[in-house]
Amino acid sequence: MSNKTFTVQEIADAVGGRLIGDGSLRIAKVVRPTEAAGSEDLALAMGSKLIPLLKDSKAVAAAVSGESEETAHLKAIIVVDRARVALAKMTAMFAEPVPLKEGIHPTAIIEEGAKIGANPHIGAMVYIGANAKIGDNAAIHPQCYIGDNATVGNDALLYAGVKIGAGTSIGDRAIVHFNASIGADGFSFVTPQVGSVEAAKASSGGTVTASNAALIRISSLAPVLIGDDVEIGANTSIDRGTVASTRIGNGTKIDNQVQVGHNVRIGENCMICGRVGIAGSATIGNRVVLGGAVGVADHVTIGDDAIAMAMSGIAGNVLPRTIVGGIPAAPREKMMENLFHMGRLKHLFSKVEALAEKISLLDKSAT
Repeated sequence: MSNKTFTVQEIADAVGGRLIGDGSLRIAKVVRPTEAAGSEDLALAMGSKLIPLLKDSKAVAAAVSGESEETAHLKAIIVVDRARVALAKMTAMFAEPVPLKEGIHPTAIIEEGAKIGANPHIGAMVYIGANAKIGDNAAIHPQCYIGDNATVGNDALLYAGVKIGAGTSIGDRAIVHFNASIGADGFSFVTPQVGSVEAAKASSGGTVTASNAALIRISSLAPVLIGDDVEIGANTSIDRGTVASTRIGNGTKIDNQVQVGHNVRIGENCMICGRVGIAGSATIGNRVVLGGAVGVADHVTIGDDAIAMAMSGIAGNVLPRTIVGGIPAAPREKMMENLFHMGRLKHLFSKVEALAEKISLLDKSAT
């Protein structure tokens, strides 16, 4: 919970909203209309379905998308145009960073040749490998591991338990959440002779015709390169490349529990939602959105500005600006058409059975 307070006027100015009422009221927290309990609560009702809830709210002020009868009893309202942008700015005002003392904790281990920038915040039991570089104002929370020759950019923030492999580069202002792993070896193996997967891909049959007598590791030689202003969620894993680097472009946001395979390239300003799995050597364009639990096959290319609906299974290339969904993923219009026809199958089968019965009766009467 934040210890900050702001006047309604200060909040309105910060979010670019239009103030109606008393701008001198002090606000200690922003809440849902149904959760408002005190005279320092600002209720968030920035949607037509939420505004009616203000009628019984105990909040003295609210942020809304428009004036209405339900806001008449409030002492102040802030009218905003774009609700979620306003929400982002408000939450940023009240957010409290996880505390971390300035300086280097005495239990931190910093190997020879590592370079630490100005104004460091390095917590307890952090390990920083040989020749690693830590940028100015970087905040590295307890129990983080940063491998040899890795780079952490200026103003970067690594939460507790983050693991950064050797040679990995983290850009400026990047945020990496708890227990993320960046720079582990890729999942890449080969069989001495043609194995089951190779044989299955070459065959159209449904029987396994080869066996994996042994699995030989293919080493991962290339690092992970992460751009500026990237955010990586808790427990996400990003594998290093085989001989080509795994890359994450500037401004991309990756949710929790995402798996990014070896050699993958993700462009700028993408949104990769929770539980997405991206197989090795896939290429994701700029500004792509992958919904929750999307699976992307190896060597697939997804074009700029494409959107994959949640739980899509992407087995082939996706053209730029295309919305896809389903398993296997298809353009949304085709997917909806397929779902429509599937819903009619029971009715179709009933009609076919009725016709078959009539034909059978006609055959009997003809004999």
